[in-house]
Amino acid sequence: MSRIGRAPIKLASGVTVNVSAANEITVKGPKGELKQLIDRDIKVEVKDGELNIVRPTDQIRHRALHGLYRALIANMVTGVTEGFKKQLELVGVGYKAANAGQLLDLSLGYSHNIIFEVPKELKVSTLTEKGKNPQIMLEGIDNQLLGQVAAKIRSLRKPEPYKGKGVRYSDEVVRKKAGKSAGK
Repeated sequence: MSRIGRAPIKLASGVTVNVSAANEITVKGPKGELKQLIDRDIKVEVKDGELNIVRPTDQIRHRALHGLYRALIANMVTGVTEGFKKQLELVGVGYKAANAGQLLDLSLGYSHNIIFEVPKELKVSTLTEKGKNPQIMLEGIDNQLLGQVAAKIRSLRKPEPYKGKGVRYSDEVVRKKAGKSAGK
């Protein structure tokens, strides 16, 4: 039995979970509502403030989906109660970030600025303090979407291993390499 899939999900007060006939799970909470379509073989049971995921057999496919859907639903419950945050940092001379509503204007050392449209489900803000690297804060209730957007912004200029310049997560550690002169 999957250790992740077996663990029950505790439902906080104010969170309601509905399972439709087409196996679509709807989680409603104080911060919003999320939906997820799950495989027809996997069953979801809600009893006395706990949610359990049950798989029919020990087939490889069912074992894989068991832990996956438990993690996805747990993230949905966390999202509608607390929400998720990601913070990105721009490291490099002249790198700038500014936002006007959902449009993010990034200056990342290219010959042109990059205009990135953030989905309306997420809240974006930028912070530029003197003497510190510019920061981009992303907030939302959908962990998958938040991670996808943060990864896309990071991919516009990944941290390089020699000077560490680029867009990185604020808690990311970039391992630096020795340059050409290190061998002499």
